[in-house]
This record gives sequence, C-alpha cells and structure tokens, in this order.
Amino acid sequence: MAMAMTATATHTMSRLISSPKPLSLLSPKTLRPILLLSSSSSNLSLLPLNLRHRRPKSLRFSSNTALKVTATISVGDKLPESTFSYFDTDDELQTITVSDLTAAKKSIIFAVPGAFTPTCTQKHLPGFVEKAAELKSKGVDAIACVSVNDAFVMKAWKKELGIGDEVMLLSDGNGTFTKAIGCELDLSDKPVGLGVRSRRYAMLVDDGVVKVLNLEEGGAFTLSGAEDMLKAL
Repeated sequence: MAMAMTATATHTMSRLISSPKPLSLLSPKTLRPILLLSSSSSNLSLLPLNLRHRRPKSLRFSSNTALKVTATISVGDKLPESTFSYFDTDDELQTITVSDLTAAKKSIIFAVPGAFTPTCTQKHLPGFVEKAAELKSKGVDAIACVSVNDAFVMKAWKKELGIGDEVMLLSDGNGTFTKAIGCELDLSDKPVGLGVRSRRYAMLVDDGVVKVLNLEEGGAFTLSGAEDMLKAL
C-alpha cells in the first residue's frame, strides 16, 4: 500500500512540473505590479505604460470670479458700543464712546486705512475739514475720522495737517470698533507693513442709527468723500 501511495505522489508531481499552465491562485488578468515608495527609478518600470507619465492635475481658479466683500453693519442698524481715544487741546489723553458721539445727535463718522498715507492725507481727511462748516450748517453735530492707529499717531497727524476742532481724529487702536462693524481691511501682504486696518467709508448716523453708509472696496476713494455726504443730507 505504501508503494502505491508513493507511485501516485510521484506521478502527480511529474504532471505538475511538466504542466504548461502557470501555477497561480490568481488569473494573469488580476496580477498588477506594485510600486514601492522609493526614489529609485527602477521602481517606475513596474508601472503600466499608461501610468508612467501621468502627472497630478493642478488646481485652477477662475479669474472671472469676483469676490464681493460686505460689512456686518448696514443702513438701519444701530452702531455697536465701542470706545475711541484721542488727545485734547491740553494734550491730555481722553476717551469717547460711540454713544457719546452719536446719542441724540446727527454725526458723520468716516474711516481711513491709515494716518499719513497718501490718499487719506491729501484727499479724504482734508475734504471733510474743508467742508466741515457746510456739513454742520445742514444739521451735522459732529464729524469724526476713525483709524486703526494709536492716539499718538493720530495726534501727530492732526498737528501735521494743522487741523483744529473741525474734525475729531479718533484712535481705534486695537481695531475693536472696526471689527465690530465688519470693516477690517487686511493689508498684511503689503511691503509697508500696515497689517489689519479699516476699509475706507463714510456714514451718517442719527441717534446711533446708520442712515447712510458709503463703503469703499478696500482702500479705494470713490464715494466716501465730504461732497458725497453733502449730497446725502
């Protein structure tokens, strides 16, 4: 019996060795080369030809898509409470709140991206100084310029331009008010190092409520000047 089993095993092994068919548990169609994570170029030869030169697609962004920036504040809203700082005529540091500035008053608040910057210094602020008397003759009680600069910078700017009491120059040094109304302007990518400032705007506020809001895109100066506010009164 042992001799019979040996003969059978020998015959079976002989058939397997001489068989022309490949011995595999997988069909040849299911076999796929595996690419090892290696910098060796020899591994690339394991890839099928249609994958060897395939490159990842880069992400493309359409230049036709316009990004519209809006503010949190809008006409009809009540301004959030906040505190500004400034130096008075006696060179003493003072503070004033939004309520102090607007309660039971008709006020114009306009903002600039930065003290001493060209457009703000040459056009925006001087325009309101020049038209202050005319604006007040139409019922405006207070005119204030707000900037995300410290009170010392605002004081120096006021002195440089020779401004009296026509316009208050108020410091929103930490950007608290600017952030509260959603008017931040991120200029961190600019080489002059401005960081996060305020967008340019001019608003007419009656008893704390926004009646007119002329909000510029970024630092543009097209609709927030003194003449624009005179037309709105």
